[in-house]
Amino acid sequence: MRIPKLVCTLVVVLAGAALFGMVGATPAGAAPDPAWSIVPSPNGSSSLDNELDSVSCTGPAACTAVGVYGNGTADQTLVMSAVASGYWEVVSDGGIFSFDAQFYGSTGNLTLNKPIVGMASTPDGGGYWLVASDGGIFAYGDAPYYGSMGGIPLNEPIVGMATDPATGGYWLVASDGGIFSFNAQFYGSMGGAHLNKPIVGMAA
Repeated sequence: MRIPKLVCTLVVVLAGAALFGMVGATPAGAAPDPAWSIVPSPNGSSSLDNELDSVSCTGPAACTAVGVYGNGTADQTLVMSAVASGYWEVVSDGGIFSFDAQFYGSTGNLTLNKPIVGMASTPDGGGYWLVASDGGIFAYGDAPYYGSMGGIPLNEPIVGMATDPATGGYWLVASDGGIFSFNAQFYGSMGGAHLNKPIVGMAA
């Protein structure tokens, strides 16, 4: 699983000119990197001031903060954008290993009917789904549950899944090429067609 890399950007606007600079990295969900401020902290000056005006997030892993720096003569606009980075690994019992990515939960302490065979991240990186070979779905973070094939007889086991970035839904794929869509557009499948070898995964 891969989600976009975190970048904090300082934008200073003064007298119509814009200056851009890299000012560091902040983990998703953490406080803003103090380096985004151009007034030292703590601020003991009576003429210099920092002000955080608003924070807008498109998801738990993608936020932009807007503030103002005043030096007693002119105001400068400060903007910091942060997007999370990193990836997850999942093992067959549903245990999750997070690398520079938020941990949202796992099935590692549950008894599963069938092993986990796939994983997909939500479009904003704020959650993920796990899928078992029987089509069971486990949702964590901001990942919505749209349904599963758990408890429904399958011709062949599920071997993978992918997220529909347009709808936020997901597809499951079986080893015979059958596709199962949940809040995602169905574009076709290889189910019922002769395959020389089984399907082992999918991507979107």
